[in-house]
Amino acid sequence: MKTRAGGKELLGINGLGRIGKLTLWHHIMSGKFGGAVVNIGRDVGKNLDDLLHSLTADSTYGSLDRFLYGYSGRKCDIRVADSAKIIFEIDGFPVKILNTERNPRNINWKSEGVRIVVDCTGRFRDPFLPEDDPKGSVTGHLSAGAHKVIVSAPFSIKNKALADSGDFPTLIYGINHLTYNPLKHHVISAASCTTTGLAHMINPLLEDPETNKILTASMSTVHAATNTQSVLDAVPGAGASDLRKNRSVINNIILSSTGAAQTLEKVLPEIINFGFMADSIRIPTTSVSLIALNITFHSRLHENRAPIINADYIKNIYRTAENGSQKGLLFFSKRQNVSLDMLGFPAAVVIEGNEIHTRTGFLKVPAEILSQAGIQDMRDIHIPVTHAKIMGWYDNEYGSYVNCLGKLTEHIASQLG
Repeated sequence: MKTRAGGKELLGINGLGRIGKLTLWHHIMSGKFGGAVVNIGRDVGKNLDDLLHSLTADSTYGSLDRFLYGYSGRKCDIRVADSAKIIFEIDGFPVKILNTERNPRNINWKSEGVRIVVDCTGRFRDPFLPEDDPKGSVTGHLSAGAHKVIVSAPFSIKNKALADSGDFPTLIYGINHLTYNPLKHHVISAASCTTTGLAHMINPLLEDPETNKILTASMSTVHAATNTQSVLDAVPGAGASDLRKNRSVINNIILSSTGAAQTLEKVLPEIINFGFMADSIRIPTTSVSLIALNITFHSRLHENRAPIINADYIKNIYRTAENGSQKGLLFFSKRQNVSLDMLGFPAAVVIEGNEIHTRTGFLKVPAEILSQAGIQDMRDIHIPVTHAKIMGWYDNEYGSYVNCLGKLTEHIASQLG
């Protein structure tokens, strides 16, 4: 596996957690790469069978057989191609496992023939750290021979003065992935699962001439559990500021935070022009989350003083997006869904059409305030505003996030010289 297999690029994956494993599964299914080199950086279990079991079994999505072929009964053809080098073939797709290095600069991607790496560890998120940082740096992948690195998490940049340099973009497939510049961009963030769903949810509203007059917005994501939470109550570490993160994920609804609003500004800069707040509510399910978007527009009125923006107007915006630029990524559903209906569903977001609600009222601006602003008018002004509540489902593991991450990876790989 030191050359491009079958004329296709080899994909490097660093980390085999939830996103790492599902990224591997996605590319086995898509067949766009010639094989994968997966760096785990340590031994797994007692033997190769234990490693293979961890690669092909999943408590959320079932076995790899079921993931690829449903309940047809068909099985993957899995064989050990080289036990010494830990190379498997899964339905002809070669997968090589590296188990010795944890620091990106020590993973010899060049000798493996890998030019594009997806870092799924969640550990290396500051692209400005030097490659020789003792704790490791994402740029170490470049010094180890990779040409492009995609981080499956938002950047976390310590030196805020460097954050807007433009050298390290945040890209979401179907939103701003066409801004990728292969001559300039070598380390890319693929944002987060929530930002991916939210971006696809709000983008059609920003593109419409009526709903792009946003006054303010907020969102709450009712979010499935993640491995950052404790299975049972645990003692917080020294200096911990949020004690809820150490409470049992099995027993509780847990209020949490999310950086989705800040990351969204990197993808849709228009967000900066109005206030946007975001929070997260963790619940004890394994995957599929729900965005509750609350958004207020300046709303024009028809001649009969009825608001132009209403629930039907917003539904039509999403129906148009479903068949337009976000086709295959945004879906408008008329069904009464529950979360498991969306498990594995390959969409960035599914709009819950039955739960779009609007209310229009009038913001009163008293004459004395107008006078203070230099507007000489003895009458109060009433400005029409419409508040909307919109629900959107997203499978925060495979269906939404890994699917979009995989498409972004394929897009970047297609432009390797």
